[in-house]
Amino acid sequence: MDLPTYFKDFVSSNIKGINLTSRQRQDCITGHKTLRDRLKGYDDLKDVIVATFLQGSYVRHTIARPKGAENPDVDVVVVTKLHEEDFSPEEVVEVFIPFLEKYYKDKYVMQGRSIGIQLSYVDLDFVITSAPSEAQIGILENAMRSIGLFTIDQFITEAAKAETWQPFPLRIPDRDLKDWQDTHPMAQAQWTRQKNAACNSHYVNVVRALKWWRKETFDECKPKGYPLEHIIGQCCPDGISSIAKGITYALENIVINYADHVDSNTVPFLPNHGIPHKDVLERLSAEEFAKFYGLAKDAAITARKALDSDDKCESIQFWTELFGSRFPQAAPGECDKKKQEQGGYTSRAAGTTVGGGLFG
Repeated sequence: MDLPTYFKDFVSSNIKGINLTSRQRQDCITGHKTLRDRLKGYDDLKDVIVATFLQGSYVRHTIARPKGAENPDVDVVVVTKLHEEDFSPEEVVEVFIPFLEKYYKDKYVMQGRSIGIQLSYVDLDFVITSAPSEAQIGILENAMRSIGLFTIDQFITEAAKAETWQPFPLRIPDRDLKDWQDTHPMAQAQWTRQKNAACNSHYVNVVRALKWWRKETFDECKPKGYPLEHIIGQCCPDGISSIAKGITYALENIVINYADHVDSNTVPFLPNHGIPHKDVLERLSAEEFAKFYGLAKDAAITARKALDSDDKCESIQFWTELFGSRFPQAAPGECDKKKQEQGGYTSRAAGTTVGGGLFG
């Protein structure tokens, strides 16, 4: 069963939902706004910074609530006037060390392509870019004046009013590779917005639900974050009429689409939105992908049982098996009574197989 009211509660921000709570959202706002205001007011960086904006799952509305004592995380991009011809990845990061030492001493850690700032209430991913073209600098500076501290989503909305505007990639320093790499948060955000519209506004909740499934099933394994989101985006069909259908079809399409890769011990090449030469799964090993595939195959079977069941209580049981205790339950006593009447529900081991090609 689709159980739309149950899924509405499941993906909500209420106390047992998987969306960020209102308190967590306020913590995110406090954290990123404080960082951006400090950057704006730091005199030594006044001639270096073009603009700051938010990117990532927080902005794409695909973020799932962190588990346990973990903090929500927000990606803050800082566009600079530092040209990669003049600065190595290490050198461009060094420019920001005095600022970090002043405001976030002992709270920041160097990462491959960003700087992690770990606060008591939120984690910030601080991403520095090299200088874009003069025309792009002008667009971003105008956005800062008209919108203020904008998200990438707000920027796209505002910039799209100009018919000649096109989203552009940015370059970020990779300290591990000692090189500059392409990133295109605008294309990712724009693609997600269009995909969500094509999925009757269910897509972002399908992503949020399957991110929670990952936390419940293989929290320490890959893929996670955006690579997982990208896989879901490639496998969730347009036109879905419910979150439950989107989850089931996406899992089944993972099984259908990537079987040959698992058989040949390879990882699929998934082009990044706006950067077709960039593989989203480039850091994923064949072993990691095969493990993920096996878990997705099991999950597809459970989701299909839950979706096909004509009994609400049985469907809830299977959805709970997939998503854990946060999935809403029936009214007290309702399902216990049915269990007694029917002698229990079908066990998970019952033979259900993933259909071939229905949703490819």
